[in-house]
Amino acid sequence: MKMGIEQNGSGGKSSKVSNVSGKNKRKQKKFSPVQILYDTCRDVFADCGPGIVPSSDKVAKLSAVLDRMTQADVGLRPTMPFFSSERAPIITYLPLHESDKFSIGIFCLPPTSVIPLHNHPGMTVFSKLLFGTMHIKSYDWANEKIGSTNGEAVDPKGNPDGLRLAKRKVNSEFTAPCKTSILYPADGGNMHCFTAKTACAVLDVLGPPYCDPDGRHCQYYHEFPFAKFSVENLCLPSEEEKEGYSWLQERELPEDLSLVGVPYNGPKIVKK
Repeated sequence: MKMGIEQNGSGGKSSKVSNVSGKNKRKQKKFSPVQILYDTCRDVFADCGPGIVPSSDKVAKLSAVLDRMTQADVGLRPTMPFFSSERAPIITYLPLHESDKFSIGIFCLPPTSVIPLHNHPGMTVFSKLLFGTMHIKSYDWANEKIGSTNGEAVDPKGNPDGLRLAKRKVNSEFTAPCKTSILYPADGGNMHCFTAKTACAVLDVLGPPYCDPDGRHCQYYHEFPFAKFSVENLCLPSEEEKEGYSWLQERELPEDLSLVGVPYNGPKIVKK
């Protein structure tokens, strides 16, 4: 079960994503935006694996494809039941593809719904906001970027188990249309939290996807202000920069997180 997603085989007639009509079906198999996305992902992640980042040229290639994609390309509309405020806080996940190399899927978030702070171990992740306004907060681990004056690991006094220092990468609202965001195994905000300010749809590409048997499970975190714990001999460039740091602690799957998987019924992908 990825990210705690519950599988829902039907999704209901009213919640189906609109399909492409008959005449264009044959053409879409070759030239639809989702087909182009799939083909590009196959190329970009062909030689990648856990912790292996695609080349800068391939990252740019996939980003360009995602930058051009719109809600219509995947058959979504903000008026669909997935996005109704009455549905909150239930978040719907539409899987387009998953293999051991990469996955493609869409998160459909009603207003006020939240995907809590979580990580992406060994992954390169591309996220494209298709519509709506979303607040994103993200972190990277700070341990390798700052240290203590005595050369020892940064450790708060009396810290609970699993508490680690993280540096904030992003803390902003984004409104579609906007550029694709990218995170890497150790940079770019590998741990992030999504909060829907309006109804939102996020197209996600993960390379490689989560895999519990391989140790790539989705870990969620509690977040604490930096000032909550005292630290001796902490070496920071300036006192003001402490505002950009927080303590993160591993947590169990949040009880209030409701993620439901529903079959994707938009333009189809011809898999090779």
